[in-house]
Amino acid sequence: MWNRCPVPLRSRLGLLAQHDFRQLFASTTVSQIGLQITQLAMSLVAIDQLGAGEFEAGLLITVQFSAFLLMGLPAGALVDRLRRRSVLIASDLGRAVLLVSVPVAWWAELLTIWHLYLVAFGYGAMTVFFDAAYQSYLPHLVGRRGLVEGNAKLEAVRAVSQTAGPGLAGQLVRLLGAPVALFVDALTMAASVLFYARIRSREQRPARQPGARLRREIAEGLRFVFGQPLLRAIVMCTGTFNLFFALYTAMLIFFLRRDLEIGPGAIGLVLSIFSLGGLLGAVFARRFASWVGQGRAIWMSTAFGTPFLLLMPFAEVGWRLWLAAAASAVAAAGGVIYKVTQVSFRQALTPDHLLGRMNATVRFLVWGAMPVGGLLGAVLGDRFGARVAVGVAVVGMCSAFLPVFLSGLRSMRTLPVEPVGVDRPSPDPDVRVG
Repeated sequence: MWNRCPVPLRSRLGLLAQHDFRQLFASTTVSQIGLQITQLAMSLVAIDQLGAGEFEAGLLITVQFSAFLLMGLPAGALVDRLRRRSVLIASDLGRAVLLVSVPVAWWAELLTIWHLYLVAFGYGAMTVFFDAAYQSYLPHLVGRRGLVEGNAKLEAVRAVSQTAGPGLAGQLVRLLGAPVALFVDALTMAASVLFYARIRSREQRPARQPGARLRREIAEGLRFVFGQPLLRAIVMCTGTFNLFFALYTAMLIFFLRRDLEIGPGAIGLVLSIFSLGGLLGAVFARRFASWVGQGRAIWMSTAFGTPFLLLMPFAEVGWRLWLAAAASAVAAAGGVIYKVTQVSFRQALTPDHLLGRMNATVRFLVWGAMPVGGLLGAVLGDRFGARVAVGVAVVGMCSAFLPVFLSGLRSMRTLPVEPVGVDRPSPDPDVRVG
């Protein structure tokens, strides 16, 4: 008689069997749900409570992501000087305080569009430091060999949160109003801090090099990113996509709310359907990369997925809207596969002492395009209407795959994990502190 040997629970859980990774996983869950609330509620505060038009609504994206242009490079150098867990905690606390100020000002009848812009910029500034620390912190917790699994699991929970979050956000806005929904979001940021505080592994404080200067450290991060041809291609692809995605984001909620005249609950459902594709992408990212090869997964995921967004500019109330939402889920799946593969590659390629600067440099370049896209969306939406602006954005996103397709990634099955011309501080890339 054949006896099946059960797979141990620890093996099935993988990294989730590790206490510290579970805390990061839980923190990501609650903070991502909060992020979905912020994205919907902030826009609806501007549109419904303050009567913002296309241009003013588009400026919210511009203001929020302008922090990446103004602070992105120094943030990476500063993060490399600090314990990254401390940066994560401080950033989430700062974001919580900023979000609370919106319902407080609304209750006091003092809320203005300028207050909202100030909160959006401060939120973006805290996010600059948070993101530089977050993507640099994972290698410390899981080692470089666990990066693909770790990123896939974090993208999966992010996708679940993005699937459930917009629907929850839509109902919160419908029941409580957009300003109060932002107060709920602040509570999720506070919960995220509690999970970070439970992480047991402690980083060693990075040693300052004699004669280190902020400008010199920033330049080192820039040289590393631009000195790697594959990184350059990824930056160009992601930057192009983000430029037009910011245009898309700036006008999509306005398009759904004002042009199609659907309510917050239906808007949340449309965004949830889009995010459902991201969950599927996270689940199948590793399998897809194994099937077609890591390099090819990077360009194929965006080249074949993004065109499904072309249905959204033609959406009308009824079946065409829901068909466009379902098609957008395919694009979201491709986007998450792209992200898991290229982020894992960047983390594996970069030595520990450059992780913060590499991530911040990449963020500066690719997220720095977003305020430009938001401003472009504001101008196009104001001049030609939100529907036309959404259409221009989708066409632009469809072209983003070209830099990676025209690079060495086009035919690579296995990506290199050793940078050229950079000395690693440790001979063992899988050593973890704590």
